[in-house]
Amino acid sequence: MKQSASAWVRPEILAIGAYHVADATGYIKLDAMESPYRLPASLAVELGRRLADVAINRYPDPSGAGLKDELKRAFGIPETAQVLLGNGSDEIITLISQALARPGASVVAPEPSFVMYKMNALFSGLDYVGVPLTADFRLDLPAMLDAIAAHQPAVVYLAYPNNPTGNRFERAEVEAIIEAAPGLVVVDEAYQAFADDSFMELAGSVDNLLVVRTLSKLGLAGIRLGYAAGSPGWIAELDKVRPPYNINVLTLAAARFALEHLAVFDEQAAALRAERARLAEALAGCAGVTVFPSEANFVTARVPDAPALFAALKQRGILIKTLHGSHPLLDHCLRFTVGSPDENRAVLAVLNDYFGH
Repeated sequence: MKQSASAWVRPEILAIGAYHVADATGYIKLDAMESPYRLPASLAVELGRRLADVAINRYPDPSGAGLKDELKRAFGIPETAQVLLGNGSDEIITLISQALARPGASVVAPEPSFVMYKMNALFSGLDYVGVPLTADFRLDLPAMLDAIAAHQPAVVYLAYPNNPTGNRFERAEVEAIIEAAPGLVVVDEAYQAFADDSFMELAGSVDNLLVVRTLSKLGLAGIRLGYAAGSPGWIAELDKVRPPYNINVLTLAAARFALEHLAVFDEQAAALRAERARLAEALAGCAGVTVFPSEANFVTARVPDAPALFAALKQRGILIKTLHGSHPLLDHCLRFTVGSPDENRAVLAVLNDYFGH
């Protein structure tokens, strides 16, 4: 007799739900930290021509068709570092988990942070150890060091800046964790385009450091390209578990095109930084709202009644991310992706009506 899927799937997978992506059809979409800016029309036409010439009947170059060197030049990746490409930074996290999933191996990460650190540990059978942040979302360094000493983790994840809180941890504390960790330390710089510091200059020279980034937040979320820079020894081992054709030919071509026009994306990032400041100031002026510092392309705030404000925004056609209920430290927190000036004005109009300005 045939048995259902539940008879064969691992119990820990049966116990969880799939990663949920809200349907944003018809809404101003400010829930996923995407750039609001499309390519300028002239560049879109040029990119279309470039993609039309791609040989989609052939498998992609498994080594990246020169893209790794172009990324190194564009983003100041040291010559001593090697680069690994991923289908978004999500795949790189998956590859790390697969490579390090020895029996009894563990992962340490602060909480709340990027949910995929914990999910990938679960998927690969790694023990996950979450260390709570402080009430103001700073690293609890003594607790992190205690967890590292007690569990001797194969990998420590540090989002820099942190998602979903937006703040950047103190550099000296991250350095202390890198020094204390016996295994790999992944500094996840997904939001580096909006931040004031980076560990990239140490990639390749600090053996257990892996700096992970993505082009998604820069305005290229749709092409799904992430990359990691680190010491040759670590990159070589992670590359063994990478699918040989994980970056498709259209992504390779689009990424190379984007790097040729990087100034356009840098200008957009600068505009979003300015809009972030305007949005944060407006939120801070609302009664009972606490705005947390952000070096990302979103603003996280604690409001008096998160479900009610989320519903008010949604009723007016604006979709943001509610963090309320996802972690005790995020009670009544909402995350606002920074949108275009017009999108942000729509948010501010709802805030003005809701808070009676």
